[in-house]
Amino acid sequence: MRRLLVLVLTLTLSACASVQRLDAANDVHALLLSIRDDDQAAFDAHVDRPALKREIETRIEAAGAKRYGGLATLLAPGLAEFAGDTLVQPGVFRLVAEQYGYSRQTQIPGAIAIAGALRTMPDGRVCAVTKKRGACVLVFTKEQGVWKLTGFEGDLKDLRLKL
Repeated sequence: MRRLLVLVLTLTLSACASVQRLDAANDVHALLLSIRDDDQAAFDAHVDRPALKREIETRIEAAGAKRYGGLATLLAPGLAEFAGDTLVQPGVFRLVAEQYGYSRQTQIPGAIAIAGALRTMPDGRVCAVTKKRGACVLVFTKEQGVWKLTGFEGDLKDLRLKL
């Protein structure tokens, strides 16, 4: 009886995680379309700009302090704020999307395929991974019924402007 209860709970939790990933996948799909089409309004609707900017700034400041020490403590906040403002744009994330294989010519897959590339995190957020057991790169949080991009855990070097 106890084994049956454990099995039922495990299946229930797996189903909830799958439903959560599928729910998020619809908004991730919309974000990918906005990035591909350079649609600033749709991009803004699926990005928590303050949260994403804050996370990018924090990572830039930490990297600067690690690499350059005390001098970076003085310069990094201003540079990080500028970078945060500049980097949270569809064009910057288009380069990240291209690493996933999504170029302007690529047809964006449907929600079910996208859900397969999402992982549920312990805190209820979901993240996009590059491969089955790979690290999280893009982190999404559900805010007021919409899954929004709130974090970038990839390599900061991947966030760059295309000149």
